[in-house]
Amino acid sequence: MTNPSATSGQDVVDVLTADHREVEALFVQLESRQGTPEHRRQLADVMIAELVRHAVAEEMHVYPTARKALPDGDQIAEHEISEHADAERTMKELESVDPSDPRFDELLAHLTSTIRHHVKDEESDLFPRLRAAVAGEEMVELAEKVEATKKTAPTRPHPAAPDRPPANRLLNPGAGLVDRMRDALSGRATSVAELGEKQR
Repeated sequence: MTNPSATSGQDVVDVLTADHREVEALFVQLESRQGTPEHRRQLADVMIAELVRHAVAEEMHVYPTARKALPDGDQIAEHEISEHADAERTMKELESVDPSDPRFDELLAHLTSTIRHHVKDEESDLFPRLRAAVAGEEMVELAEKVEATKKTAPTRPHPAAPDRPPANRLLNPGAGLVDRMRDALSGRATSVAELGEKQR
């Protein structure tokens, strides 16, 4: 989900909506239950990495903006962060379950349901309201911040990590560095592009 040219003229809603579509495509592949257990594990790892990066970027930049720009921004941000926390706990469990274990598909079903609900909320309510309340230039700047954050964000779930500024801004880059080192050492793919390379 880290496309260097993704923000040219796009605002944060465009970037986050593109992320949603990419994760949905991964969900559909996983739900088809096709491919080897190893392939399904790789798909799940990429999906988890994409979701974690996306959530971290929203928590660092989008929800603080919602708090300032919307009259009920605090309530919306807290609701969204709560949904992220639920998803992150599920991802943490999913990370260690073998795809041939029936629990894998149970956890996946819970996660996809949680995320699809979250995406629907954001796209039907939060995103249009942000576009209406925040200047276009600031929305484009937010897109750039989100893309930059995703490059250094963690790629693995850390349910106990802080999810609100300023603590998340201080700790996420360090956790991201450690995660990327672990990914490199283990050969874990964390993007659709990397997964494609592995399959060649």
